[in-house]
Amino acid sequence: MEKTEKKNKEMLDWIVIGLLVSFILVKGFYTFFWVGDLGQPTWDYRPVRDVPGESSYAVYELLPYPQHIRGEKGE
Repeated sequence: MEKTEKKNKEMLDWIVIGLLVSFILVKGFYTFFWVGDLGQPTWDYRPVRDVPGESSYAVYELLPYPQHIRGEKGE
Protein backbone atom coordinates (compact mmCIF):
# COMPACT_ATOMS: atom_id res chain seq x y z
CA MET A 1 0.00 0.00 0.00
CA GLU A 2 2.83 2.33 0.81
CA LYS A 3 4.45 1.79 -2.59
CA THR A 4 1.31 2.74 -4.54
CA GLU A 5 0.83 5.88 -2.46
CA LYS A 6 4.42 6.88 -3.17
CA LYS A 7 3.92 6.26 -6.91
CA ASN A 8 0.70 8.27 -6.86
CA LYS A 9 2.47 11.11 -5.07
CA GLU A 10 5.31 11.07 -7.59
CA MET A 11 2.84 11.00 -10.48
CA LEU A 12 0.94 13.96 -9.00
CA ASP A 13 4.22 15.87 -8.57
CA TRP A 14 5.14 15.30 -12.23
CA ILE A 15 1.65 16.32 -13.37
CA VAL A 16 1.93 19.58 -11.43
CA ILE A 17 5.43 20.23 -12.82
CA GLY A 18 4.19 19.47 -16.34
CA LEU A 19 1.24 21.84 -15.94
CA LEU A 20 3.50 24.62 -14.69
CA VAL A 21 5.98 24.14 -17.54
CA SER A 22 3.19 24.00 -20.13
CA PHE A 23 1.63 27.17 -18.67
CA ILE A 24 4.94 29.01 -18.98
CA LEU A 25 5.43 27.75 -22.55
CA VAL A 26 1.90 28.68 -23.63
CA LYS A 27 2.27 32.12 -22.06
CA GLY A 28 5.61 32.60 -23.84
CA PHE A 29 4.25 31.53 -27.24
CA TYR A 30 1.20 33.76 -26.77
CA THR A 31 3.43 36.72 -25.97
CA PHE A 32 5.79 35.99 -28.86
CA PHE A 33 3.14 35.56 -31.54
CA TRP A 34 0.26 37.77 -30.39
CA VAL A 35 1.99 40.67 -28.63
CA GLY A 36 5.32 40.42 -30.46
CA ASP A 37 7.00 43.05 -32.60
CA LEU A 38 4.48 44.55 -35.00
CA GLY A 39 7.08 46.53 -36.90
CA GLN A 40 7.86 50.21 -37.11
CA PRO A 41 5.19 52.46 -35.53
CA THR A 42 3.27 54.75 -37.86
CA TRP A 43 3.67 57.92 -35.79
CA ASP A 44 6.62 60.31 -35.76
CA TYR A 45 7.10 62.55 -32.73
CA ARG A 46 10.15 64.36 -34.10
CA PRO A 47 13.15 64.99 -31.83
CA VAL A 48 12.62 67.15 -28.76
CA ARG A 49 14.97 70.12 -28.68
CA ASP A 50 16.72 70.21 -25.32
CA VAL A 51 19.94 72.05 -26.07
CA PRO A 52 19.83 75.48 -24.33
CA GLY A 53 20.39 77.30 -27.62
CA GLU A 54 17.46 75.50 -29.26
CA SER A 55 14.84 75.16 -26.53
CA SER A 56 12.77 77.99 -25.12
CA TYR A 57 12.33 75.97 -21.91
CA ALA A 58 16.07 75.82 -21.20
CA VAL A 59 16.76 79.59 -21.39
CA TYR A 60 16.80 81.26 -17.98
CA GLU A 61 16.78 84.85 -16.87
CA LEU A 62 20.34 86.06 -16.31
CA LEU A 63 21.24 87.26 -12.84
CA PRO A 64 22.99 90.62 -12.48
CA TYR A 65 25.94 89.12 -10.58
CA PRO A 66 27.93 85.90 -11.12
CA GLN A 67 26.59 84.17 -7.99
CA HIS A 68 23.62 81.86 -8.36
CA ILE A 69 21.47 83.57 -5.76
CA ARG A 70 19.29 86.66 -5.89
CA GLY A 71 19.79 89.66 -3.70
CA GLU A 72 21.98 92.72 -3.54
CA LYS A 73 25.16 91.88 -5.45
CA GLY A 74 24.37 88.19 -5.17
CA GLU A 75 24.48 88.14 -1.39
